Amino acid sequence: MKRCSSILKSCKLVLLITFLFIIYPIHAIETTPTSSVADLEDATLELNSHSFNTHERSTFTYAQQTEAIERGLTIVHLQADNNFEFKTFDTYGSKEDVKAFIDVLSIMINDKAIFAILAHDSAAAQLTAYAKRLNTLGLIQLANLKGRQAYIMHNMDGAITEQIHDNYITETITIDKIIDNKVIYFPKEVYEFESRIDRYIAHAGGEINGVKSTNSKHALDENYKKGFRNFELDIIETSDGKLVAAHDWNMWARFTDYTGSLPPTHAQFMKQKIYGDYTTLDMDGINTWFKNHPDAKLITDKVNDPVAFANAFVDKDRLVMELFSVMAVEKASEQGIHTMISQEPLLAIKGDKVNFLKVNNVKYAAVSRRIISSQKKLMLQLRDAGIKVYVFNVNFDIGKDEQYVYDNELGLVYGMYADKWITAMQSKN
Repeated sequence: MKRCSSILKSCKLVLLITFLFIIYPIHAIETTPTSSVADLEDATLELNSHSFNTHERSTFTYAQQTEAIERGLTIVHLQADNNFEFKTFDTYGSKEDVKAFIDVLSIMINDKAIFAILAHDSAAAQLTAYAKRLNTLGLIQLANLKGRQAYIMHNMDGAITEQIHDNYITETITIDKIIDNKVIYFPKEVYEFESRIDRYIAHAGGEINGVKSTNSKHALDENYKKGFRNFELDIIETSDGKLVAAHDWNMWARFTDYTGSLPPTHAQFMKQKIYGDYTTLDMDGINTWFKNHPDAKLITDKVNDPVAFANAFVDKDRLVMELFSVMAVEKASEQGIHTMISQEPLLAIKGDKVNFLKVNNVKYAAVSRRIISSQKKLMLQLRDAGIKVYVFNVNFDIGKDEQYVYDNELGLVYGMYADKWITAMQSKN
């Protein structure tokens, strides 16, 4: 009887285990993939396409990271583990970019990759000749895109979805599937460079206690101690014609709680403290500071009269002036003033830009980091000619801080306007 009872219990146990395995198959206890549906609760893709007509930036946001894009068509490829890669093709200005865009698109569609496309500014000028291929790929609306239209495409639901609008399109897509594709279609380009202190310009004197753009003596002091030796100051005029350091009068008034008429007089300017603590700088203060720091160099912004300012500064050899017109560049060249040509006149030069800069002894250029991907050919030409390009708009876009520029863009460009000093900037030479 005891043996029968034992057998009966064993049979019940086997039946129970069998029942449990039927309900809960064995694969359910395997390790869950990194990109699980649960992980994707916040994995939404937001696409914002703006045409030229809106004069606003186009962006996309994925996995809580926002990227601003340049003119043309941008492919955003979603990868495993909530990663992504993207590349912008200047389909407005470059036939080569259109061909590269369609070639990689054909491969991605064949691979069943998960991706989106969005347009910024003007994107269609060079697409006309490729309308047949675009139709074959299933991109019917893209094949008929007009010059200044917004455009969005994605295949998140397994089929191609397209939208066109004359002004802008915004769409938020919830990612409700596991993405396991780890293929890289846009390999990261790495540029070799040696870290040198002259690659870094303290923007508006550099950040102090988390505050940017003070153009103050305290900012110069603090950032000199951290390691900067190049300092940018914004130079503007008071109502009585005196040169002082301030980004603009409205910002200065906010910083100082000044409530009088703008611009202030020189005397009124000198009475104010930025945030009640930081000392403002006029030409006497600027000259005194640079005289006391003989290894520091001044880079100017805003002022476009090279001769007058160079004559007012303590040491012309330690002065580089960002200038905003071809005429000002030529005038500075005649007077032997070190010149940094700004983005607008640089791009406006007709013909051989490098030759113009060499003829006028221009050794520096300042451009927005937002344009360097679309102006890669020019950046390489300037680099190879020994012209040092510095990028501004660092910290203007989410995630595009000093470390990002250091890791991804230096080498293509020479240096950057940095708000703060980071460890990587320490010279290795």
